[in-house]
Amino acid sequence: MVKNNEKRGFLDNFFKLKENGTSVKTEVIAGITTFITMAYIIFVNPSILMQAGMNAKGLLGTQAVKAGLSIANDPVIGAVFVATILSSVAATLVMGLFANVPFALSAGMGMNAFFTFYVVLTLHYSWQAALSLALISGIINIVITATKLRILIIKAIPQSLRSAIGAGIGLFIAIIGMENGGIVTKSSDTLITLGNFKDPGVILTVIGIVIIAILMSRGVKGAILIGIIATTIIGIPMGITNISNLKTIVQMPPSLAPTFMKLDFAGLLKPGTDGNIISILTGLITVILAFSLADMFDAIGTLIGTGTKTGIFKEDDFEKSNGGFKTKFERALFADAIGTTLGSFLGTSTITTYVESASGISEGGKTGLTSTVVAILFLVSLFFAPIIGIVPSQATAPALIIVGALMIGSVTKVNFEDFSEAFPAFMTIAIMPFTYSISNGIAAGFIFYPITKIVVGKAKEVHPLMYIIGFLFLLRFAFFMG
Repeated sequence: MVKNNEKRGFLDNFFKLKENGTSVKTEVIAGITTFITMAYIIFVNPSILMQAGMNAKGLLGTQAVKAGLSIANDPVIGAVFVATILSSVAATLVMGLFANVPFALSAGMGMNAFFTFYVVLTLHYSWQAALSLALISGIINIVITATKLRILIIKAIPQSLRSAIGAGIGLFIAIIGMENGGIVTKSSDTLITLGNFKDPGVILTVIGIVIIAILMSRGVKGAILIGIIATTIIGIPMGITNISNLKTIVQMPPSLAPTFMKLDFAGLLKPGTDGNIISILTGLITVILAFSLADMFDAIGTLIGTGTKTGIFKEDDFEKSNGGFKTKFERALFADAIGTTLGSFLGTSTITTYVESASGISEGGKTGLTSTVVAILFLVSLFFAPIIGIVPSQATAPALIIVGALMIGSVTKVNFEDFSEAFPAFMTIAIMPFTYSISNGIAAGFIFYPITKIVVGKAKEVHPLMYIIGFLFLLRFAFFMG
């Protein structure tokens, strides 16, 4: 009893539990809740990044999916699994121990898709070079967090475009999920068309969507994770979930060696299609900008959106920030940037603050103890690679579609009554899935926003930085693409 009281006393003092009106029990429950709601990333992230060639065979896109590669039978995918978890643990611990706020971090949905389907599959960078780009963006965000530059960028980009970026990424993720699950396929006549609904894989994907949708509608915590597990089990008698090689449930984690420190900075300067150095540099700047901005606004949106509702942050905290790490908000952003940097070294795409943290906050989580509990649970999951490895793509595809549906909700913050705000936002949202590129969507929004504001006589409402970035994007489309 004495030792227990001493532990409680230490936790109370370190995390300031009484000061924040919470308790060890409440924080632990909140941490478990947050982990359950975001643990799906353990399954989903390797399934996305393996399509970037992060597999032993170097297969890209749907070839990797059709080959049946997984954590269980591929050492590189196993390393991605470990990198995802270790990055989540490290970043979430920084969030909890340094910032003392109840937010958890892991590989960002949307950013892993950007990494795979745009940087690697569209721009043809190697996954090693893509990790280098993610590292650079993480370092940039650390610098931005430590200076006033972050405030300048935040104020420069209008709310409508910030919201549109999130919604566009949501649609992009959804179409990736539909493709991975076979719900839509390529068509020479209509670009995409419905898949074969007699195919067992497609049927299983639909079952997964229905299960998760029902659970989400009922407000069941951990709906996505439960849906993935249920779909995987249903896939066993259907012959889709392969358990023939499952000999144990718990074992030592796979080796991290295949992805650890596999950065390739030289690969960033690979010749473009025309060997034009300007084309190479503008492409690099565009990708790094997309990585940095998407991660930054993801973090800001999650921290402000969930933190202000519970009093963890004040509404104007980020506006009053003058750089450095004086406030909890600044330290939280620092944890987010640190996560991406660590993730790049370990072998995973951009790490970001998870909106699912709101589930734990709703259970009363108010301090970094909640985050610390999440980190511990992530660490424990390292030893369950065998069972995680049997999860088929048809079980993770529904998760992508549902997450896409959740992300598109940010579109409600766009003022559709004002066409000068609505059209740039629409272009941002539409271009992303239609061109299979998050970067193109961001570029479209940055180009059209200044134009629509100028023609309605509101040019002064546009921040000078928007004109500069919009012009650079315009030059990119005009001279360096196609």
